[in-house]
Amino acid sequence: EMGSCLLQKNALSDYEDSGLNVGLLNSSYPGGLASYIKTARELLADSKAGKNPLDGFKPSVPSGEVLTFGDDNFIKYEETGVKQVQNAAFVLVAGGLGERLGYNGIKVALPTETTTGTCFLQHYIESILCLSEATCKHTQGESRRDVPFVIMTSDDTHARTLQLLESNSYFGMKPTQVKLLKQEKVACLAYNDARLAVDPKNKYRIQERCSFEMGAVYPRYKWTSIQGSIRINFLYSFVSQDYSDMNLRFLVIPIALGVSATKEYHVNSLPVPSNI
Repeated sequence: EMGSCLLQKNALSDYEDSGLNVGLLNSSYPGGLASYIKTARELLADSKAGKNPLDGFKPSVPSGEVLTFGDDNFIKYEETGVKQVQNAAFVLVAGGLGERLGYNGIKVALPTETTTGTCFLQHYIESILCLSEATCKHTQGESRRDVPFVIMTSDDTHARTLQLLESNSYFGMKPTQVKLLKQEKVACLAYNDARLAVDPKNKYRIQERCSFEMGAVYPRYKWTSIQGSIRINFLYSFVSQDYSDMNLRFLVIPIALGVSATKEYHVNSLPVPSNI
């Protein structure tokens, strides 16, 4: 009833005849659009009132490890981490375009540097292959496992990401290692009362946007896409943005993985400085 009322207030009461995107948006969110809008209104009201969602929580310094490059501790964790790469999966969130950077293409096609013009996607794949080769050298006698690489895409980036991979022979990675997972979009909201934002060219269609806030971070054992088309077994997952400074991040991934494995962390994070 609430969902019907909300849709009618947005001039969408007869959307069933239009056969457009309202039904898909309604079915893709737990509780439907009514729940989506209710939650949004509550969050906006709290923000307007200056309510802190963290009230009642007491901050504390998390456990961690401060390492010095080249010392015994550094080397120990790095060696441990390299052995664990074969138990990892890499997830790249790549659903957005580069308009903010003055670029209309997918951000993973941008060059990481101007000398060779190596794009971000090539750099990611070559770095994963390098880590995979290193773990094989440290785990001689064990069965080799291809490290999976999951790319979370959107309607805006899926076809172009696939084209970039196929036109470059997946930059040396086996096509079976790369999994493209296209995420569904969520409804856009307008104004502080969280009204559905209607397409100005079609009043029966709700504007949409990509949402990658959830769905990628599962720290242990198994991750399955909503569609059930991707099933990957792993112990550790690395989740990164499409424009992060991965030149630095890949250098310290074995150490971070070594610390996580040794201390049995469920979640660990790597802050990386960025000028973008």
